[in-house]
Amino acid sequence: MSNQELVVLGRNDETDACCPGLLTAPLDEDQAVELAKVFKALGDPVRLRLLSMIASRAGGEVCVCDLTPAFDLSQPTISHHLKLLRQAGLIDCERRGTWVYYWLLPEMTDRLAGILTRPAAEPLPDHATATAGTAS
Repeated sequence: MSNQELVVLGRNDETDACCPGLLTAPLDEDQAVELAKVFKALGDPVRLRLLSMIASRAGGEVCVCDLTPAFDLSQPTISHHLKLLRQAGLIDCERRGTWVYYWLLPEMTDRLAGILTRPAAEPLPDHATATAGTAS
């Protein structure tokens, strides 16, 4: 696992203005690098489960003490996964006494959804509709 810090996609105005949907225009190299870092953070089953547990929690936040028992992993390993999700801009946290509470940053999930969503009024390319029902 790499120790490099993840730069958060969408945390500055310059990025907001330059990132079209993935399906509407090709990404430039910098956009692809930044987007890949976020998808890399999501590319682990433990992190996906953690994100889901945090996002679906009633009240919008969850204590790390409630997350750790759901996994057969040590607390430091869970903390590492949470750190990667935080660095990717998917969650944020706050320490309250002994415990740390986490919540979803919906701006990032909304941004990812927007990047991956095809505009509703735009028809699928002919080759996409022709192969949609066939297996490779």
